[in-house]
Amino acid sequence: MSSFRKALKSKQRDHKERSQLGFRKHLGLLEKKKDYKLRADDYHRKQKTLMALRKKAMDKNPDEFHFKMIHNQLKDGVHVIKPKEVEMTEEQKKMMRTQDIRYVEMKRVSEMKKIERMKSELHFLDVNEEKKNKHVFFVDSKKEVEDFDLAKRLNTVPDLVGRVYNRPTIETLKNKSILGAVESKTLKKLAKERKQQYLRLSERIDREQKMFVISQKIQTRKDLQDKVKKVKVRNETSTAPAIYRFEAKRKR
Repeated sequence: MSSFRKALKSKQRDHKERSQLGFRKHLGLLEKKKDYKLRADDYHRKQKTLMALRKKAMDKNPDEFHFKMIHNQLKDGVHVIKPKEVEMTEEQKKMMRTQDIRYVEMKRVSEMKKIERMKSELHFLDVNEEKKNKHVFFVDSKKEVEDFDLAKRLNTVPDLVGRVYNRPTIETLKNKSILGAVESKTLKKLAKERKQQYLRLSERIDREQKMFVISQKIQTRKDLQDKVKKVKVRNETSTAPAIYRFEAKRKR
């Protein structure tokens, strides 16, 4: 029986599809069934995808909500992502990448000492020498109002009436010598220098506050490394670190 099957198999010839006819060679290769099958499967797959998308669009709920709708918007048919608020400035990122919390705290303490030293030297005197507060004098009659002399009432010389600080009385001028500058040109120069000192002081105060924020952010990132359940309460901003609520865990 086996020899009979071998004889039949030897007589059978492999089926071969014909090639393109000679007068149709300019049309290219003759498409075989396997080529048609691949093309047909690709066509039907695309048609099924289009039908599924049409059905999804027909069944769409107009009141449907997704969280990405808050941050995305449609402009001229194109989805645009709204820019997020800047959480950290480039200066803060650079500082956090290169320095640690101990270095930042050391620099912050140094700035605080410099600020205290400048405050003790300046005494927060008025830079512009302008009267911000009103001083009211009460008299008994209209005649006293007409004859009112401010220098006499303040017991000082008329040249010092316009000052809001360092205004000695006549007795002090007679008994003691005046220390410091008294010329108008020198006083203007001192006022200008005092204004510059106040500007430097405000810059140092801003720098110290920025360092304090950086140290808080570094400490927050260190706390997040602990394997404790936590919930984010407030996002990080350029002026404050993120706030987390940690699960209370009893220490043994």
